[in-house]
Amino acid sequence: MSTEANPYSVVSLRRQYQQAAASKEAGEKFHQLMAAYKQQDAVVLAYKAAAEAIRARDASMFNKLTYVQNASQQFEKAVKLDTDNAEIRFLRLSVESNLPTFLGLSQHVEEDRQFLVSTLLKHPASGLDADSFALVRSFLLDRGHVSEADAAKLARL
Repeated sequence: MSTEANPYSVVSLRRQYQQAAASKEAGEKFHQLMAAYKQQDAVVLAYKAAAEAIRARDASMFNKLTYVQNASQQFEKAVKLDTDNAEIRFLRLSVESNLPTFLGLSQHVEEDRQFLVSTLLKHPASGLDADSFALVRSFLLDRGHVSEADAAKLARL
């Protein structure tokens, strides 16, 4: 099956996620696609969680917490299915690091940050393709999720 024929291929999901993060209309379309997903692929479930978080961004104040809680539950499922998957951990970190701390739903930020730094420092044996590696590294560096020493190491990779 080609990537384009399968809207749940990782390549397609990455593209749709980036579009959804930038546009309310794309966010709604991405949420509708992911809400229809009923399988148990860990990476796809992580994108489903990310779609819930994006939906929270665009929802009324009354519904925001529900979507964030749904995202948290989906991330838990995804991580349980594939604990060592850097893409899943990255998606969870990118969501949780943007949540207000008073919600109490950001408990994995430090764990995921450490996991990702460790994974990136193993590159090219990190298990991430070049595009994913660059995306995760940029996120960690740009958002200040790494120490100066780790930033220097990552910049050399």
